[in-house]
Amino acid sequence: MVLYKFEKLEVWNLSIEFADRIYEIAEKLPELEKYNLASQIIRSSTSISLNIAEGSTGQSDAEQNRFLGMALRSLIETVACLKILERRNYVDNETVQAIYEFSQKLFAKLTAFRRSIKSKN
Repeated sequence: MVLYKFEKLEVWNLSIEFADRIYEIAEKLPELEKYNLASQIIRSSTSISLNIAEGSTGQSDAEQNRFLGMALRSLIETVACLKILERRNYVDNETVQAIYEFSQKLFAKLTAFRRSIKSKN
């Protein structure tokens, strides 16, 4: 089976794992948040991997860098949603801390990937 370029990227695989963790949280949110924060945090977390994939389609380095920038913004949006969920006491502190630490790892990988693309030019 031939893999697409993005499937071989460590940062893409980390983003998929991050989205899985976010889905687990979203599934446990109260009905009140189904169409608000649950929907928003799922969309922002999945947007990370989607932007990484879209940016890897053989486009220019500048275009890939642009998509990685969007992935970073989606990651920050997801973390902001997570903080709101924590303030509303929908998610326990231990879970938030674990996902927050994972988000920092993903942020570092995305940033390093962007730097490596920029340094080639």
